[in-house]
Amino acid sequence: MHRVSLLSLASFIAPLALAAQQPTTPHDSVRGAIRAVDTGARTLEVTTGVGLALRVVHLQVPAAVPITDQKGSQGAPISLAELKPGDVIRVSFGSRPTGFVAYTIERVGRMDAGVP
Repeated sequence: MHRVSLLSLASFIAPLALAAQQPTTPHDSVRGAIRAVDTGARTLEVTTGVGLALRVVHLQVPAAVPITDQKGSQGAPISLAELKPGDVIRVSFGSRPTGFVAYTIERVGRMDAGVP
């Protein structure tokens, strides 16, 4: 009887302990075009290609996340407000219980729409 109680307690506590751990290294990255920027909510939507399909990744951007603009060999720091829809970015991110959270963002270019 005590063994059953101990096992059920362990099966309840283990998932909570794993969810409480915050990843310290990114586990994924994406390169794509910004679809939307919400500076108030500090979120980004990035459209990227996956095989023959498109995928939209919704990311939370904490205030401490480094955002840089690739110009030449140096990345100049920029703010979230300087990112615009159509900018091509590379983002490393991780998963948290609240969703995907960006760890680093680098603007690598800009999409130009239409034919000149």
